[in-house]
Amino acid sequence: MSDDLPGIEEDEFRLFDGRQSQTAANVQRGCCRLLAQMGYAAITELTLATGRRVDIIALGPKGEIAVLEIKSSLVDYKTDSKWEEYLDFCDRFYFAVPPEFPREIIPAEVGLVVADRYGAEILREGPVTPLAPARRKKLTLHAARVSARRVIRFLDPE
Repeated sequence: MSDDLPGIEEDEFRLFDGRQSQTAANVQRGCCRLLAQMGYAAITELTLATGRRVDIIALGPKGEIAVLEIKSSLVDYKTDSKWEEYLDFCDRFYFAVPPEFPREIIPAEVGLVVADRYGAEILREGPVTPLAPARRKKLTLHAARVSARRVIRFLDPE
């Protein structure tokens, strides 16, 4: 917990924690740019109630929630077994990968985004599985509170 902002977890305002590769950071940037163009508000590295942290969660103009899981390499993809846990926290799920990623290994039943530092393109939409209203409200409020805390931390880093 942050000493200067009581009740705020460090990870609630950490934008880049140094654990992600440059490739993952580039994919993240491109995806966030695309989401903004689509009218979504993207939040990176949001910790869910399960303790898992999603790479990008985005709130759409009609309250829809998308999760984008970044896979920077084949090894990253093959060693990840947690992505299915994110399906219960979004209306639509996507893998986001760099252009050189072998796209054919991404399951056909989820969305696929290809991104680089400058932008992204949705190659495949995943199915829409609407969240329960109570979970949507709780997740939206959580995302809003974390985002607001990050803004305050950015404006007043001391």
